[in-house]
Amino acid sequence: MRRPTLEEVASAAGVSKMTASRALRGARDVSKDNILKVRAAAERIGYVGNQLALSLSAQHTNLIGVVVPTMSNVVFPEVLSGISAVLEGTGMQAVFGLSEYDAAKERDIIRNMLSWRPAAMIVTGLDQPEETIRLLRQAAVPIIQVMDLDGEPVEFSVGLSHTMAGEEMARALVAAGRTRFGYVGSGLGRDLRAAKRKAGFEAALQDAGLAFVAKETAPELSSLGLGKRLTQRLLAREPEIDCLYYSNDDMAAGGAFACMENGIAVPERILLAGFNGLDIAQALPFSIATSHSPRREMGETAARLALQAMTEERPTLERVVAFTPRISMAGE
Repeated sequence: MRRPTLEEVASAAGVSKMTASRALRGARDVSKDNILKVRAAAERIGYVGNQLALSLSAQHTNLIGVVVPTMSNVVFPEVLSGISAVLEGTGMQAVFGLSEYDAAKERDIIRNMLSWRPAAMIVTGLDQPEETIRLLRQAAVPIIQVMDLDGEPVEFSVGLSHTMAGEEMARALVAAGRTRFGYVGSGLGRDLRAAKRKAGFEAALQDAGLAFVAKETAPELSSLGLGKRLTQRLLAREPEIDCLYYSNDDMAAGGAFACMENGIAVPERILLAGFNGLDIAQALPFSIATSHSPRREMGETAARLALQAMTEERPTLERVVAFTPRISMAGE
């Protein structure tokens, strides 16, 4: 069966071929009315554009590359949801890649995405190796790095300070009267934002004349099962702990199950604290302390900034957009 052509879309919409082409790309010098007419005509006759041809004839495609480390929990899907919501109706299309916290894999994904001439790139974190940073600097498109502020962005960053998040949680727990702290973490060699939170937490404890009494970490990425196993191991060694800080809420929820199995009252006997404000932590039969990261809002802000940077003078735009996680203590 013959595929519909751009000429047929233009004829059905009552516009020129050039206007139809620009409307399908979401060009900002095409009226909203024409964009709607052209897209409706394309949908009606089943037209599918050739993005490869567009990339050869234009400086950039209508693609925005987005690289995140994982989809194994709700954190990054919520970021992607925010990006997608903002891009809806703009003519821009997000394409996603998963690095699995592997720096070499992330570099290859970014290189491949850049070969498709994206209009912008949204990349997670600020700790890429120099080779990856060089790729991003030479891309000649807006680069937005999300989820972290502890570092120097290539161009724009949207996120929060994980070092400060760790510090503020430690201060809140010390103020709550806790003195014997343990740490349970996962994948700190790869999840550098979790490592920054741990470092900030330790610094705040030191300021208060305290330190971690015991630590249990593992190279695997976070999971309920891992959090439970590491908590059991730590408590077997240091049963007098009165507060456990976890690399995130997944691990803390696993620790909660360990406490339940061992008849340990939470938060009365041991206060558990995590990061992200995930629903699973709030669904437990008792509450834990956590820092609520505004994940969807960060995705929305990154997408808006990418769209702005495509059409406005980039030096005039805000280079760093900072968010502050809200802390909720156990019982709140």
